[in-house]
This record gives sequence, structure tokens and C-alpha cells, in this order.
Amino acid sequence: MPLVRANGIDVHYTVEGAGPPLIMLHGATSSAVEDWAAQRPLFKKAFRIYLVDARGHGGTKWDTRDGFSRDMLVDDLLAFADALELATFHLVAFSMGAMTALTFATRFPERLRTAIICGIDVVREPRTSVARRLMDPDRIEREEPAWAARLEKRHGLVQGEGAWKDLLRAISTDVGDAALLTHANLRRARLPILLVYGDRDVFVPTDHAVAIYRQLPDARLLIAPDTPHQVMVSQPALFNQAAAVFYRSTEQIARERAELGGRAVSTRQRREAEGATLWDPAAVAQRKLEQGNQESDPFSKW
Repeated sequence: MPLVRANGIDVHYTVEGAGPPLIMLHGATSSAVEDWAAQRPLFKKAFRIYLVDARGHGGTKWDTRDGFSRDMLVDDLLAFADALELATFHLVAFSMGAMTALTFATRFPERLRTAIICGIDVVREPRTSVARRLMDPDRIEREEPAWAARLEKRHGLVQGEGAWKDLLRAISTDVGDAALLTHANLRRARLPILLVYGDRDVFVPTDHAVAIYRQLPDARLLIAPDTPHQVMVSQPALFNQAAAVFYRSTEQIARERAELGGRAVSTRQRREAEGATLWDPAAVAQRKLEQGNQESDPFSKW
């Protein structure tokens, strides 16, 4: 598995497929290859996917006693994309990774073609209380020894024996301490975003999900019925279908964002960039034919 030097650490990632670049971020305590196992076979048919381990997780070595925060993860994502020379890219992220992604979208919207953001909130509760309870290492060892064993197996080889305990404490602390994204922040995320939530998510009540949807400039919202936090795991067929519809419906704007460096494309910009021939039906048909010859539909295999 490759490593790339980014933001002062060696970031571990898995790369698969061919097509437009797509970075996939995982949830707290997990790894990208595990969280997105049900999506990888499909997504790699349309994209070149980069499954990235966050610092302190899996193969990305980091001692969380030296610091761990959302802002560090955002900086890591930016540095990772820069190191691989990904000027613009699609982004898919879950839970902790979704907070990284949503924050990144508010700070660097020009770098993103689209984003799918799953299972994250922008208010403190109930997320903080749930995280504090679920990510208590002493409770896990006492009540869920099988999970403790999985965490040791997942992180111990690279991070060191028992490092997962410090990792969970660091994550829980950051959830309670990180600055909250405001309405003004969210309005800066001017790109196509698909929000995905389960209606039984203990971290994010459905009314909170709707509130985020209403604050984003170009969002779609899927609330999966009878589904907990990990929608992509519990309802993989529904998640994949929603993703396919989202990518097909936003394909043209994603291409334009890539070509124009991620800037929002208005009707006026299109007129200025392509001239009056944009509105000539014959010219439009010719351009579509030429574009089809240059690049086949990346979603034709979905």
C-alpha cells in the first residue's frame, strides 16, 4: 500500500480504478477500505478512488498524544491532494471524515467537483455526549471486548500496542472542543453536495440533517428509513443508487468545475467563456459530439 508525505506525516492510502479522482474518507476509529467496502467495486468503475487513512488510524502513523483535531485533518486532506497533484477532485466521506470534508468544502470549495457527506452534524449535541460514551476505552474493554480486539488489530501494528485508547480519547475530546461551523461557513460550500443520513442515527437527529441541507447552497438530501449511522454499510444498495443518480445529475457541472479550477459556473460565465455559439443548437450538438469523442461517459458502467 502506498504512502505519500503530506503535512509532515506519511499518509497511507489505497488507490484503485480509473477516471476522475475521488477521495474517500472514513469515520472515527475505522479505515477507508473497511468503511467503503460496499462501494469500492462500483465506484472504481467510474473513478480513480483514493481510500485514505486519517492520521492515527490504520497505516497513517501518528501519536495522538501529540495532538489531534478536525483542523489537522482538513490540513492533511489539502496536503494529500497537493502531493498527488489533484487540482480538483470528488470527495466522499463518513462521520469524522464527513466533518473533515464539510469543513474542507467551506474553506476550499474551488478544489472540489462534488461531495457526498454522510452522518455528520454542525451542532454540539447529541454528537458530543454520544461520542463521549461510545469512545470510552475503559467501557469498551469492559463491555465490548470483541470491539477492543478489532481496534487493536486495526491500529496496533502501525500505531503501537494500545494506541487505539489514546486515539479514542483524542477523538472524543475534539468532538467536544472543535469550533462549530456556522451558517456563514456553510454558505461558502458552493458546490454540488449530497447529504446522506439514517433516520435512526444516534449522532444526528433527522431535523438536524434537514437544517444543514437548508443552509447549503447546492445540496440534496437522502434520509434512509430504518437505518443507523452507517448508511453505506446498512443500506449499500440504496446508498450506491443515490450516489449514481447524484453523479449523473451533476456530471456536467463537475466537468466545468474541473476545467475552470473549481470556480462556480454561472450562466454569464458560460456565455463569456464559450461565446454566443453556446446558444446555437448546432454548435451545442457539435460540442457534445466532440466531448463524447474525447472522454467517454464515466458512469456508463454503473
